Amino acid sequence: MLKRNEICWCESDKKYKHCHLKHDEKLNNLRLKGYPIPQKRLILNQKDINGVKKACQLTAHLLNKLSEIINEGVSTQEINDWVHQETMKAGAKPAPLNYKGFPKSICTSINEVICHGIPSERILKNGDILNVDITCILDGYYGDSCRMYEIGEVSSEHKQLIKITKECLMKGIEAVKPFQSISVIGEAIEDHAKKYNYGVVDIFGGHGIGLNFHEDPFIYHCKQKQKQMIMVPNMIFTIEPMINEGTPKAKILKDGWTAVTKDKRYSAQWEHTILVTEKGSEVLTRYDDQL
Repeated sequence: MLKRNEICWCESDKKYKHCHLKHDEKLNNLRLKGYPIPQKRLILNQKDINGVKKACQLTAHLLNKLSEIINEGVSTQEINDWVHQETMKAGAKPAPLNYKGFPKSICTSINEVICHGIPSERILKNGDILNVDITCILDGYYGDSCRMYEIGEVSSEHKQLIKITKECLMKGIEAVKPFQSISVIGEAIEDHAKKYNYGVVDIFGGHGIGLNFHEDPFIYHCKQKQKQMIMVPNMIFTIEPMINEGTPKAKILKDGWTAVTKDKRYSAQWEHTILVTEKGSEVLTRYDDQL
């Protein structure tokens, strides 16, 4: 335990009593109530936050530009190649490439694919819905986001799925408040999805990110009975709900990566990287549409 007049552990150069003392007292009280408390390595200093912001801005820029490239007749391999080239031009690296053996630079998930779809020569056709998931590493920092794209004339049912999934993301973001349990995120998402009888995928979730691709905490997008970790200012994590038209159940294909819906109905996903602030949250991967 630091003494009040010692320099704070967060490298702010402020005295502990003027920096994290009150935060740590709150967390200690929550710990006594049985809530998991984040390790200090998950609470980033300003230098690292600035680095993550730059990586997130690059990721958001690439997702925005893809709106001009993704069309009927384009293959997901072509999308992968464009993102790879633009990432490298920016002095960054694509985080998914060779991550635990993943063979491509992005994930492209079409229609019934929930997530982790592998880019291929498959051509996008009229009526498809596509998720593109990009994570850039810039100067050692990670920025992670994904969004949906409509190919040609998409059915009203699938337009609604995309819209409601986007709303689920926003509900989750709005629930983020410092010194609250992360469980409020999943509660907000599930409550909204259930209004439309959609399934919320529970085997995948959001995650801490910043100096590493995947960190604690795991962010559930559905309700949990066990107490979840407390959110603290300067934590960074992703919120990325995967919402299915039907059952929330998933099946992993033989490639070991591609997750599809068990009932073969369509799935959608939106994702942002979030910074917990003193009052709520800041979206670090904002799109042109201000999401």
